[in-house]
Amino acid sequence: MHIAYASSEVLPYSKTGGLGDVGGSLPAALAALGHSIDVFTPYYRGTKKIDPKAEPAAEGFVPVGTESVPWKLLRASVTPAGVNTYFVAHEGYFDREGLYGDNRGDYADNISRYIFFCRAIMAAAEALGKPVDVFHGNDWQTAPLPVYLRTSFAEHPFLSSAGSLFTIHNLAYQGLFWHWDWPLLNLPWRHFNWKELEFHGKLNLLKGALVHADVLSTVSPTYAREIQTAESGCGLDGVLGDRADELFGVVNGIDTAAWNPAADPHLPAAYDAENLAGKAACRKALLERFKLDASGGRAVFGVVGRLVEQKGFELLVQGLEELLRRKVCLAVLGTGDPRIQERLTEAAKRYPGRMGVVFAFDNALAHLVTAGSDVFVMPSKFEPCGLNQLYALRYGTPPLVRAVGGLADTVTDATPEALQAGTATGFAFDEFHSKALLAAADRALASFGDAAGWRALQQRGMRQDWSWTRSARAYEDLYGRVARKAKLRSSAAS
Repeated sequence: MHIAYASSEVLPYSKTGGLGDVGGSLPAALAALGHSIDVFTPYYRGTKKIDPKAEPAAEGFVPVGTESVPWKLLRASVTPAGVNTYFVAHEGYFDREGLYGDNRGDYADNISRYIFFCRAIMAAAEALGKPVDVFHGNDWQTAPLPVYLRTSFAEHPFLSSAGSLFTIHNLAYQGLFWHWDWPLLNLPWRHFNWKELEFHGKLNLLKGALVHADVLSTVSPTYAREIQTAESGCGLDGVLGDRADELFGVVNGIDTAAWNPAADPHLPAAYDAENLAGKAACRKALLERFKLDASGGRAVFGVVGRLVEQKGFELLVQGLEELLRRKVCLAVLGTGDPRIQERLTEAAKRYPGRMGVVFAFDNALAHLVTAGSDVFVMPSKFEPCGLNQLYALRYGTPPLVRAVGGLADTVTDATPEALQAGTATGFAFDEFHSKALLAAADRALASFGDAAGWRALQQRGMRQDWSWTRSARAYEDLYGRVARKAKLRSSAAS
């Protein structure tokens, strides 16, 4: 099957979050299953620095409102086996400091930038000449793709037979713009209605994709259910409920080569599920780096992530005093909300040796925190999928999570029943309250005191398969579903 995979972020060229991780890994896993994969992503300023030798592959013009805008397609000089990675280039739109904005906020012309991106992808696919079976869009920046395929291009000789899969990575980001931007889409005004792209008087690009894509997916089964509720649907729960039969959850995978405790260059010692001895050396290095004292049987709780409300750090801060009264020391790595950072800094000063903080994005240190901690804390307010808990499982660090989204799908709470059945992999709590977090921490500490039981918990998590191969097979099934719908549509049209 020929897949055109479109994403505004693709590692190693661009990333602000998990979207980039998926774009960098999923296509290669799909190619390994025998599919033909073309990846399309913008040629940002940072991308140009990483791959300055990208070669021209095609060029042309596409309409954005009343303008005819030139596009260039560049082929990446290095690309994963079986994957063709293409950059959509336009200096005015993409040669900028940030991906979506700068220190003054979002770029005012973001709608033009990503309408152009989507139109250029369709024009480039035609220029490359190989018919596309499925266009796979990701998040609002590619939301116009399924809209165009079912409206302006529904009878296009090259594109009419293509189907579309659209993946929601975070429903909170919807591509909302004022309604006077509508002419930039070059669509008839009749599509600006409450059933398609209109949303409380505004233009909602994501909503258009939710309505027009053949099949929808998101990054975990639980999140797929949550976003159909008023609490988590961000105003689109009704639209998603209407598409419930075509909405599927697929948990993201992880890069098992980059995240492998048996061969991790960032760690002072290697280990695996059969021999955990090296984890003690990682723990010792972590304690030294954060100046922590774990004497007296204290467990090391580790945190890596964006220090923002979504990730539950307000909750952690609220319960911090109580947590540190227990047999715990805490290592925190991340950047985010200045208010949260200030409170964490104050707590670290009050509890020297019990708590250490590093406010930075440091990949090597993230590996050490994940490997050296005894418990990995991730108390998210909401979490579409999450990757850090998967890294922690692979590194033998049982996660302590709030049971939402992908966290609920990937961490099995160590209830008495789960422990007896041999399925437990971590600790989970439901209520978004510091008391619930502390209760889960107490259960983790009680388990930590049982050396044999704790080792079994670690090994069980390490032996699970969270590779991209597993995820790719699920996407393969969805592509088949899209292709069948597209074939039926073509047959009906003829």
